Amino acid sequence: MKLGTVTYNIAKDWDIKTLIKNLTECKLEGVELRTTHAHKVEITLTADERRAVRRQFEDAGIEIAGLGTTCEFQAADKAVVHKNIEETKEWIKLAHDLGCLGVKVRPNGVPKGASLDDTLKQIGDALRECAEFALGYGVHVRVEVHGAVTAELPNIRKIMDHAAHDNASVCWNSNDTDLDKPEAPGTPPSVERNFQLVAQEITAVHMRDLHLEHYPWRQLFRLLHEIGFDGYCLAEIPESADPVRLLKYYRALWLAYQPEASS
Repeated sequence: MKLGTVTYNIAKDWDIKTLIKNLTECKLEGVELRTTHAHKVEITLTADERRAVRRQFEDAGIEIAGLGTTCEFQAADKAVVHKNIEETKEWIKLAHDLGCLGVKVRPNGVPKGASLDDTLKQIGDALRECAEFALGYGVHVRVEVHGAVTAELPNIRKIMDHAAHDNASVCWNSNDTDLDKPEAPGTPPSVERNFQLVAQEITAVHMRDLHLEHYPWRQLFRLLHEIGFDGYCLAEIPESADPVRLLKYYRALWLAYQPEASS
């Protein structure tokens, strides 16, 4: 497994030069560039600008682990869904130009009055269209475990079943809704049953603060090791007055939590 960060929110104010400098100092290998942040890596970049961005990261040995979009497909208005699909395709083209691994999209709940099953199918159908498009660009599409109701792993499983495409994958999001219902009072927290619902489709992991003791981080990392996960675990944590120092501690704790810690 590799460790990186999402620019949301710890690095949202860092331009590319600052990102590379700080990630190198913190020994983080990659970054998911979330839209609207100070790095300004957006679908509006020209061909020359895309080449320049790619060169900066490659020269520094920092991988663009993903592009974090806000594209979502649950809207009741089909025109809105179509607009989000078309925008996702532009992000896919950008990811290809940057040599990026994948593009993240997200479900974001169920519209008021809408059928849950119909909404999950609609999201899955849109995801399949994007995944098929992305296949031609050598990029995969990751659906983030996100949103009220849609973040529940059985519902993510249904979305993936509707998508039914090998180029659609899951971004584990380390939510409280990952936790399995305890079998008995006093049972230690576990994510194993929910994890296994999507285990073979996880291509990225978002992590909150590792000091949250109610979340079974050691178990999560053991499960990831058991499936041979070799992608990015990405810190998705709040801003800090001393972000570089915090990320150094974050890396140390992440290493300590591994089944076999290594530097």
